[in-house]
Amino acid sequence: MPVVRGCELPDDLLYDVENNIWYREEADGTVTVGMTAVAAAMAGQLVAVTPTKVERTVTPGTACAILESGNRVGAAKLASGGELVAINEPLVASPTIANDGPYGEGWLARVRPDDWEGFRGQLTVGAEVGAAYEAKMDGDGFAGCEA
Repeated sequence: MPVVRGCELPDDLLYDVENNIWYREEADGTVTVGMTAVAAAMAGQLVAVTPTKVERTVTPGTACAILESGNRVGAAKLASGGELVAINEPLVASPTIANDGPYGEGWLARVRPDDWEGFRGQLTVGAEVGAAYEAKMDGDGFAGCEA
């Protein structure tokens, strides 16, 4: 598993580095998405998660949720289009779950992508994401998850 500046990036996920979002393929054809440890550290302690409504069709670049912390308010943007099929209700009730475990209980949403096979190739495989995140952190002036 790549660890970049103290930020864990699990091998078994796919990453949209630009938007700090991870994707995990599910057996039922849906894809679970969440914010990376980098995004969680940059945001700071989350105080609110406002999800997009379930069964809504989202287009690439559309938010699946708005995340609010003491530091910022930002959109968790999906790089893929599709139908939003589930939101993480426990996360909405207790936003800090994403800070404590962005890759487990802190997932944001599940999506049924329009063209997963076509989109999948645009994502970075977990085992290969380290260099891309190192460059992104340099560009963003982000010291890391333990800073």
